[in-house]
Amino acid sequence: MTPTRQVDVRGPRTGAWITTVVLAVVLLTGSGWLLAAQAVVFAVGAFAGLRYAPYGVLFRTLVAPRLGPVREREDEAPPRFAQLVGFAFALVGTLGYLTGAPVVGAVATGLALVAALLNAAVGFCLGCELYLIVRRARPARSH
Repeated sequence: MTPTRQVDVRGPRTGAWITTVVLAVVLLTGSGWLLAAQAVVFAVGAFAGLRYAPYGVLFRTLVAPRLGPVREREDEAPPRFAQLVGFAFALVGTLGYLTGAPVVGAVATGLALVAALLNAAVGFCLGCELYLIVRRARPARSH
């Protein structure tokens, strides 16, 4: 079994604050292009890993050095899965806005915004919880 990458729990939460602001601006402006940029941010976090995600880089270079030492780490897999879920919603929203279905864009963006705000404000990561549910639902691998 390979060891899992651990991340500072404050990193994904900082990213959730930035995401919350971006998604709120998308809802206010109806900008499919801004949502497309957020979808790219989600995609990098989901497919390349949190260490390469733009908001993760911002956290490590600008925020973390100003905070105290890391007190708590978590497995990267749940927040990375949450990035995948965010990517799916942002992709649907982008397609909605850019193809003339702004209601689809707004609903998908609004759902992603609720999830980001929950994580940012109270530390409850819906995508992470979904990851755990999916893991429990999958049959165990036999060796």
